[in-house]
Amino acid sequence: MDLFTRSWTALRTAVAETPDPDFGRPSGCAGWLVRDLVCHLVIDAQDVLITLATPAATEPTVDAVTYWRVEDRPPTGDDPLDALTVRLAAAYGDPHLLRFHLDDVGSAAGRAAELADQQGRVGTRDEVLTVADYLGAYVLEWTLHHLDLIAHLPHARTPPPEESMARSRAMLERIAGAAFPTSFSDREALLVGTGRIAPTGAQRAELRKAAVRFPLVLG
Repeated sequence: MDLFTRSWTALRTAVAETPDPDFGRPSGCAGWLVRDLVCHLVIDAQDVLITLATPAATEPTVDAVTYWRVEDRPPTGDDPLDALTVRLAAAYGDPHLLRFHLDDVGSAAGRAAELADQQGRVGTRDEVLTVADYLGAYVLEWTLHHLDLIAHLPHARTPPPEESMARSRAMLERIAGAAFPTSFSDREALLVGTGRIAPTGAQRAELRKAAVRFPLVLG
């Protein structure tokens, strides 16, 4: 719960600090501008609210790690929801409106998470998991998207919390079934491991030696 709150607060702070012109810059999500990514975060916040209001009575089927699905290929932009996100982001026009909507819905999602019974069970994506595991899964979501947000913003003031990156790295290693080389920083492990940046030749050799499967396209 603490890492969910800290990572989500840091991400929303970074969005609030982003100047208007930077909303038209590329993000770390291939094919998406910063404004598209922020619009996606609005949808994510709505998903958190919906899921926390969808109790389940059956036993959990996934946890914070197995919640994530490894896709066969990166997004192409052809997915209807991805295409809708881009159109919706453009429809906002003024970045202030997009910031305001994220702050409004994002704050509500944060409060709902704090009030939720951590041992309760919720349903989403045809799966059941505890609230604690659901919020834990989103630490990885927030951390990766925070890195996406600031990928091409050299003057960004608020990075992801170090603890969130360490936790996200540990989760990604469990998904990969192997540990990233110790020479990789948490940031490098997350960016290289998910295909957001290409490894150097030396890093590629280390990854082969460690038998780490990469890149992992998470969905």
